[in-house]
Amino acid sequence: MISYSAEGVGMPKIKRREVTAWVKRVAQSWGKRVGDIGYLFCSDEHILQVNRQYLGHDYYTDIITFDYCEGDVISGDLVISLDTVRTNSQLYDQHYDSRRFSSPYEAELYRVIIHGVLHLCGQDDKGPGQREQMEAAENRALDLLRA
Repeated sequence: MISYSAEGVGMPKIKRREVTAWVKRVAQSWGKRVGDIGYLFCSDEHILQVNRQYLGHDYYTDIITFDYCEGDVISGDLVISLDTVRTNSQLYDQHYDSRRFSSPYEAELYRVIIHGVLHLCGQDDKGPGQREQMEAAENRALDLLRA
């Protein structure tokens, strides 16, 4: 089951059924099944608090992924700062595809939504060359969004 909630921000305008089906398609493309995934959309201040409390980090980020996967079933909590997504969309609109998304913000939001799922599927982006591999995986996943 995939759930969506918001803390201190308005719920983003996403089509939940479409996103749920998309997440399942992406997981399947990695040989995984979806268990319980919880999306929490929040503010920068909330994600900073989560980052400090659970990871000991003192900085803002767009997403924090808590991985509860077992075997080929992906499960986790994905905490997404809509403030950082908005900032990143203004700074990095090269991902914007006007045929697919109505705005750079929407493009960045969907990129971050699937970024956490890719972490749950075993992808990392911290080591040498891994950022590029993650971006390629994000692009492939975005191609599945409206396929």
